Amino acid sequence: MAAKRVLILLVLSFFQLLPMVGDELDGGKHERVPQHVEQLSLEMTRLLHEHVQSSLAWGGLVFAALQRWQFWAISGVLDLFFTLCWWLRKRSRQPDCTDEGESSSSSTELEEEEGGGDSDDKGHPLMTRIFAKRIWRSGKSMAYRRQVVEELVGDLLAVFQERLSNRFFPVLQPAIGVGSTFEGWSPCGDDAVYPLLVPLKPPRGHAFHLELGTAGQTPAKNCIRVEQECTCTRDQHVENMLCFLHHPEEVLWRNQDSSLLGTVCTDSYLDAQKIACWFQNLVISAWGEMTQSHHYRMKVLPSSRSCKLQLTSASGRSLLVEIVFGVQQGDSDIFLSSQATETIFAPSTTWSETYAVAEVKFFRRMARQAPHGTIYLNCLQLCAGILVSAGFSSYTWKTVVMHLLNTIPLSSWSRWDFMMRMQDIMWYLHGCLEEKRLDHFFFGNENMPEDIILPAAFQAAEPVNLFQCLVHDPAAHAKALREFEELQDRFTRLLVFGV
Repeated sequence: MAAKRVLILLVLSFFQLLPMVGDELDGGKHERVPQHVEQLSLEMTRLLHEHVQSSLAWGGLVFAALQRWQFWAISGVLDLFFTLCWWLRKRSRQPDCTDEGESSSSSTELEEEEGGGDSDDKGHPLMTRIFAKRIWRSGKSMAYRRQVVEELVGDLLAVFQERLSNRFFPVLQPAIGVGSTFEGWSPCGDDAVYPLLVPLKPPRGHAFHLELGTAGQTPAKNCIRVEQECTCTRDQHVENMLCFLHHPEEVLWRNQDSSLLGTVCTDSYLDAQKIACWFQNLVISAWGEMTQSHHYRMKVLPSSRSCKLQLTSASGRSLLVEIVFGVQQGDSDIFLSSQATETIFAPSTTWSETYAVAEVKFFRRMARQAPHGTIYLNCLQLCAGILVSAGFSSYTWKTVVMHLLNTIPLSSWSRWDFMMRMQDIMWYLHGCLEEKRLDHFFFGNENMPEDIILPAAFQAAEPVNLFQCLVHDPAAHAKALREFEELQDRFTRLLVFGV
């Protein structure tokens, strides 16, 4: 009953505005439209607030009782209501054809309100503009910090490459920004971590051989075996070049500090912890040579499998950077990463398979192809932001949105479609929960963009179910469905009150 009263209230409010919509507004009505819209908007907010407060008095939010159809009915009517309010407000501000100065002033004011003067933001529903403005500010801050991080890590690697050019350590390749901050949708704002993956290549006289476990295997059994190769004839032009296969053992012992096997390996396998420690020491020794050392205080944070840096500016603001290490699988976009898996006590010679580079390539491809003003990143950031009290990881949301981006044309992700796309995301997730199946995006996906390079085994593999844990655990499945209902409730309150 409570839900029906709210729905009726919204519908009646919507139809109250309809008589004023038309191409022939007389002067009197034209002047009264802004006041009427303001009064009706305030009255709607007051009534909805009173309704929820009265529901709280007898023990619960009214929205917690909404059925699925009621939830989306209210969402749809809200979108129509706020869109109509905006349209009437805009129409009421349109001047006569002779009043060009006032028109220019209104345009400038709206651009400033949107944050950044984006002219394409002028024609979008109120709720979309509220979310977009909040996310726009976060995105602008992330873009600046990404640039700072990329320049700093690039300068560090340039110093290391010069120092290590004639030694037998892993060859450091240019860093690749990965994760939500480099994909453009991180919900963490100023507290975000900026991760970069530094690919490793074998030095002269060495080769990396990847020993891969079964796809989806837990715990992962991926290892990187290091083999020495003969360099007697191949590298004769290199002065003092050692051949680890044919030089006398006593010569090799005298140069043991130059041996990759003796420094960053355990039993001929790359050791993620030893590589992280080696890299951290390089950063500490090289920081004084960096230009950035005059602008930031640098602290190496404890980490066993990566290099975490805390950079603090003179104003006291901190920037968190995490550098992980990876070995590429062939020429594909899939890497074995030093980053720890979810498995506890994983051996330091075990490396996890990461799809982060392929994922960031996917989002960059979307950014290149998307029309200006598309909101798929807004949707993803909003989803990741409202899951604070829900049991769905950010990777779950990202997987859902990636599947939808691969099926729904980018032209249908405009800001006018914000509510429809949010409904699609929620419906897709709910359907996956009911079926206890959410397919991994990169395994067995026939609709993979051509510029994302996957190993042949990925293309031929059966889809990997990210919800496999729900299949044989009824209690976990029931819990996930309850959490989804709570998520719907939270999203509804966000639509109505913005909090």
